[in-house]
Amino acid sequence: MYKRKTQIELNCGLDLVREVLNGKWKIHLLYFISEGAKRPGDLHRKIPRATRRVLNVQLNELEKHGLISRTIYAELPPRVEYELTALGQTVLPLITALGKWGDDHQNHLRTVITQSARF
Repeated sequence: MYKRKTQIELNCGLDLVREVLNGKWKIHLLYFISEGAKRPGDLHRKIPRATRRVLNVQLNELEKHGLISRTIYAELPPRVEYELTALGQTVLPLITALGKWGDDHQNHLRTVITQSARF
């Protein structure tokens, strides 16, 4: 079982947001689920660089935090689908705004990220 190395800090809203959205693919997962990719295979095709294990861990964390819900259909083979909860819907404007900010400043950001990766 995983044991955290650092203590969770929940002193302000930014700490809470960091705790809930921290993860390499969580923002992508929320965005793609909002666009209609509901099954794990669909999500993996949208994010092929991520392993299925990592996506499953992050989907479970998003579900635990109440941003998405999972429905398991009693079929053979079993089918699982995810959708945003009402709380998950409230984070979409923030994700969209962050994406727009990244698009608006992509030239500068690519330059500084590339330069810092060289050192």
